[in-house]
Amino acid sequence: MTRPLIALPCRFAATTSALRFAAEVTARALAEAVYAAGGEPFMMHPAEPAGAAARLARADALLLPGGGDLAPTTYGARTVHGEVYDVDPAQDAFDLAAARHALTTGLPTLAVCRGLQVVNVALGGTLTQDMPVHHRHVVHRVTLLPDSTTARAAGTERLHASCYHHQAVDRLAPGLRVTGTTPDGTIEAVEPLSPAGWFVAVQWHPEDTATTDPTQRALFESLIEAAL
Repeated sequence: MTRPLIALPCRFAATTSALRFAAEVTARALAEAVYAAGGEPFMMHPAEPAGAAARLARADALLLPGGGDLAPTTYGARTVHGEVYDVDPAQDAFDLAAARHALTTGLPTLAVCRGLQVVNVALGGTLTQDMPVHHRHVVHRVTLLPDSTTARAAGTERLHASCYHHQAVDRLAPGLRVTGTTPDGTIEAVEPLSPAGWFVAVQWHPEDTATTDPTQRALFESLIEAAL
């Protein structure tokens, strides 16, 4: 079987241990989860957002990964909370362009953590810049809507998710519906009301436990199946 090409926009990093200068990186666990599910991770240079659609045309699917915070200006905030970190306007512009392309064309997409936030902002939603209680280094229960693509992909309506985030959806964007929440009410999964193609966005990090948890591994397998 020819592996479908899964576009995975890189994250900008100021330093890395093995390189002398600034770098572009991808979480190894994320790339390995894609590969183990049968996909070919394509580490994409996040540049020229105006050309994102043409460049993504060669990909069979998109995976929007986690990373630093979106600039609050992208969702109309006039003030910036002191906990906002790793903002990069170039990164924001490319990710937002990629999300809008996928939403419009139906390119199969899995959005993870920051990726979910990008999707919400791309469609006009807003974010809580700093949650009262951070979901960092936390594994907690998530309940999914039974009729959602997320639940069908995971193969369950209840799962335990590995989370690392201090921001979350504040105002949900028009065109999205909530498909997963935690016991404290935090939105942990969303998807389009009228999807043009397979589309799942989760606030947690399924790559953290994909090697040991079949429900998390199934999210990547479902992405690859949709890309074939």
